[in-house]
Amino acid sequence: MSLSQLESVSLPVDFHEFDDIIDVRTPLEFEEDHLPGARNLPVLTNEQRVEVGTLYRQSPFRARKLGARYVSESISTHLAGPLSERQPGWNPLVYCWRGGQRSAALATVLRSIGWRARTLEGGYKAYRRFVMGELGRLLSDSTLQFRIISGLTGVGKTRLLEALQIKGLQVIDLEAMANHRGSLLGSTGTQPTQRQFENRLHQALSRLDLARPVFAEAESSRIGNVYLPPALWQKFSHSQVIEITMPISERVKLLLEDYRHFLENPETLSGLLDPLSKLRGRARVQEWQTLITKGAWPEFVTSVLENHYDLCYRRPGSSESNYQVPAEQLSLPDCSPESYLEVASQLEEFGESPAS
Repeated sequence: MSLSQLESVSLPVDFHEFDDIIDVRTPLEFEEDHLPGARNLPVLTNEQRVEVGTLYRQSPFRARKLGARYVSESISTHLAGPLSERQPGWNPLVYCWRGGQRSAALATVLRSIGWRARTLEGGYKAYRRFVMGELGRLLSDSTLQFRIISGLTGVGKTRLLEALQIKGLQVIDLEAMANHRGSLLGSTGTQPTQRQFENRLHQALSRLDLARPVFAEAESSRIGNVYLPPALWQKFSHSQVIEITMPISERVKLLLEDYRHFLENPETLSGLLDPLSKLRGRARVQEWQTLITKGAWPEFVTSVLENHYDLCYRRPGSSESNYQVPAEQLSLPDCSPESYLEVASQLEEFGESPAS
């Protein structure tokens, strides 16, 4: 049975009620950002969209005719390929930039086959507006309270967040969302775009119980190439801080475990240190690079901590820091999983009671 009349849904919507979420925008648009779980089945390539747009300024009729040809060819390709195995009860959501002709074109064909394809009213633009509005609402909610974990590089703040999560406390890992560890050597691969980062943050906050405090790591306003929303940065500045300490020998041990990929690529690591010449002097950087060449890893990490990272640390409560004076300071004897779980147990009261 054909479903000829188009059907749309408006936000907020539960995306889990659809079998597939199809983004028909160009690959470039999709790469910048897309709905959670969406797959890209473009009806125009990057080049075709530019070509049709350019032609439209000369002749709207000729542009629509060319666009229709390209869209028809793309839909035919998708039906013969990615969509060829879809069963009669398939239920997709289709969207484009503004919920216009591109999503309507694919949805119309899918509905003519008998699938209940629906379009997203307002398209990606409406979704983006919804996300930013909800993010602002969540971050302005006075019920939402953070507990900030601070400490020198290498104390294992991320490991502590993982231990807190094991204990059933609420956690957001901003560095995981940003795919970056927040330092010169912190890149762990391709970072999300700013929009993708904000979407991830929105998803994480939406799943939280706002009546219970949320643990997060003390971050700069920028993590790699993405920025914390100003409202979150402001929220952090009024949040309770717990500072973690650990002997430098254990911090070195932890960093050698967490940054093992650099040990396997010493040339890459050595090159990453060059920008520090202006800050720490060429002689110091050359000293580090010599230690790398020798494979003297504990000595290298110790020196980088003492002569760079520890000097950059903005102690909470100081005039240079965005964060308050620590309400609690806890010491870890070592970087073992048991030590983090022990500290997490001590912090359970901070995760269940409101700030005083």
